[in-house]
Amino acid sequence: MVFSSITFLYYFLPIVLIIYFIIPNKFKNLCLLISSLFFYFYGEGKFLIILLLSCLMNFIYGLLIDKYRNKKLAKIVFITAIVTNIGLLMYFKYLNFFIDNINNIFNTNIPFLNIVMPIGISFFTFQTLSYVVDVYTNKVKASKNLIDFCTYVSLFFQLIAGPIVRYSDIDDELKKRKCSFDEFGSGVIRFIIGLAKKVLIANELGSLVSLLGNIPDKAILTYLIIAVSETLQIYFDFSGYSDMAIGLGKMFGFHFLENFNYPFIAKSITDFWRRWHISLSSFFRDYVYIPLGGSRKGILKHIRNIFIVWFLTGFWHGAAWNFIIWGVYFGILLIIEKYLLKDFLDKHRIFSHIYTLFLVLISFIIFNSESLSEIVVFLKSIFGFNNLPFSNFSTIYYLRSYLVVLLCGIIFATPVVKYWQKIFSKPKLRYIGSFLEISGSMLLLIIITAFLIDASFNPFLYFRF
Repeated sequence: MVFSSITFLYYFLPIVLIIYFIIPNKFKNLCLLISSLFFYFYGEGKFLIILLLSCLMNFIYGLLIDKYRNKKLAKIVFITAIVTNIGLLMYFKYLNFFIDNINNIFNTNIPFLNIVMPIGISFFTFQTLSYVVDVYTNKVKASKNLIDFCTYVSLFFQLIAGPIVRYSDIDDELKKRKCSFDEFGSGVIRFIIGLAKKVLIANELGSLVSLLGNIPDKAILTYLIIAVSETLQIYFDFSGYSDMAIGLGKMFGFHFLENFNYPFIAKSITDFWRRWHISLSSFFRDYVYIPLGGSRKGILKHIRNIFIVWFLTGFWHGAAWNFIIWGVYFGILLIIEKYLLKDFLDKHRIFSHIYTLFLVLISFIIFNSESLSEIVVFLKSIFGFNNLPFSNFSTIYYLRSYLVVLLCGIIFATPVVKYWQKIFSKPKLRYIGSFLEISGSMLLLIIITAFLIDASFNPFLYFRF
């Protein structure tokens, strides 16, 4: 079950909301837990046991670390927790990748295992890892309530595709929370905006990419449009999901941190990663980069730490070399910026913005390619090294057909909506702004519903992660 489906919008979510708000407060977490487990079971039934096992073992790890704090046994439990959590992720997500590379390097014929990766395992594993580390370092108290802890790990708002929510962020709200009418309404609007990003922009851009990818007579412009469309598709898909998660959280009384902050207005790659997938960036910063020493132990170790972090960031996204290259690519760019380009970029804002957009576009060509050879072909084609014409009839035809969607993607990737919201939040225009926001959201929901009823293209990008 995904958020962008009729089943979720008009069956699952209304039923959960009705039950949640009519039952006593002491049963609300249990309601969310049962709902979340059903949500996961609906789409990944046979892997529900993996999610439950992860919840149970990390709950026990937390209790044991807390019980034996400042004793050797606490460290043993902590190391065991790290190994089992990472081991679970490595088995399901990366084992066949390692087998494939061993076969290629040593010319062996080790058979692949019949492993299917549970959806969301990258996200809930990182959440449980952050919990165990925070308990061990005494940043949070270990949860004493199994239902509360399982609710934290399995919340259907962010179980499948994040954002990566730390236990410390919602510890208090797991125990006690309130949801006012204004908060609920704000959550509904935020959810609809995220749903519109996914259905009206991301899905349509994905359809354009699919159509252009299948035409036999490609041109330079074909590859350029595919690159721009795929980059925007990932942004609107992922940021749309984050908006929906944040909106749903508000509807149930939770407040998740922002995960995207208009990354395409960034003035450097460093700035881009302060704005893109913020929960993942902060996770690697706090749990890998800083423990390794950050920038405090000299240039060579600083460079080493950046490479480690960005190798892991790329590898986290998927068991394929293109993701690793994508991560290392950003690591190299960040090192160059920190030691060579920082002052220049700060002085030349227009250039720095163009430079950032160009390098980000290249990065997502790498990210979206299925193989190393595909990366080479794509880059050679987009830069005119494959003797292709600049344009052709098929490309112009599809560009005209999807021009409105492309323009909407480019415009709404900027803070234009936020700018108008600020204007209409002024006292004299507040009521007009509220009317436009509510009526616009309802109209969007009607349009989205029509698209979903008629939809034949509604991909689930996060399965690769």
